Amino acid sequence: MKATQRDFATVATRAARECSVFYFCGPDEAGASAAVTRVVQLLGDPGERVEMSGADLRKDPVLLGDEARSGSLFGDARHIVVRTSGDEALDAVGNLLLGQGDACPVLIVASGATDKSRIAKLLEPRKDALVAMFWPPDLSSVTASVRTMADAAGLRLNGDIAERIARGAGLDVRLAQSEVTKLALYLDAGPESPRTADAEALTAIGATTEEDGFMPLVNAVLSGEHARLPGELRRMREMSLNPVGLLLAFERRAAQLVQLSARIGPRGDINGTLKAEMRARRVFFKDERDLAVQLTRWKGNKLDRLVNRLTGLHRALLSNSQAAEVLLAQGLTEIARAAAKRR
Repeated sequence: MKATQRDFATVATRAARECSVFYFCGPDEAGASAAVTRVVQLLGDPGERVEMSGADLRKDPVLLGDEARSGSLFGDARHIVVRTSGDEALDAVGNLLLGQGDACPVLIVASGATDKSRIAKLLEPRKDALVAMFWPPDLSSVTASVRTMADAAGLRLNGDIAERIARGAGLDVRLAQSEVTKLALYLDAGPESPRTADAEALTAIGATTEEDGFMPLVNAVLSGEHARLPGELRRMREMSLNPVGLLLAFERRAAQLVQLSARIGPRGDINGTLKAEMRARRVFFKDERDLAVQLTRWKGNKLDRLVNRLTGLHRALLSNSQAAEVLLAQGLTEIARAAAKRR
């Protein structure tokens, strides 16, 4: 069985019922992790969760099969989640498939791998396995995912609210799911007691990324605020923010700076232009101060170099997902230094 992020929601229920091995790959690690959560929710009795790494399975290729066929501590149900890179768990998956007897569900998140990997090719022909490829999402797809999450949680969302949640989460579906869950709890919503979520409720739970999203780090870097940078990078690691999703937030802000810079012109009025953009509802009022600072830091050729640097960094992350967090931290530090130079 094979799927992409576009049709995963359609096949997930059937896959959870018929499959025992799930292989989620592609550059969108957040989407793959969200798929694991969804399948576990759909399992009749997921039971105990066992975590394994690809490095451990490479050292002991029989471990996965043994664990999948052994009972939990109390003889109850269990499922195994494997986080691996590339094909390092290939032998372990092969041994799992060759084993005798019933095995518990095994869900694999393979960063840096594609549906052309050897594990994917091993699993794809099997009726008891699902291979799903996840690419970095765009705004429309994450907005649609938010509405699906909301339906499951008993929330009625209009398109504007769903898009605000998607933007606020920086297109990271894990953060978006967190916001939907908080919103449902706030409104006491559920499948049997649906509630309508409006802008007031969204503001009340702080779902505009003030605390949990990407924008504090985006603003610290692009404003050249060195003192804030170490703390924000630490928060990035502690929250396991998706590096590609975070970089997309930088790219969107850079594109916004390009558009605003074109409207301002070489000798225009930054503050006046921002006020006009807010009246036209093209700029959120909470972004005004940060945008004003960043428009003074990034202009002309320097702004062009920023866009090119972000594009190059994006390519580097996709080609080396194992080191994505380190590469991103290094790149953002360089950008923050450039932002601090007022020339």
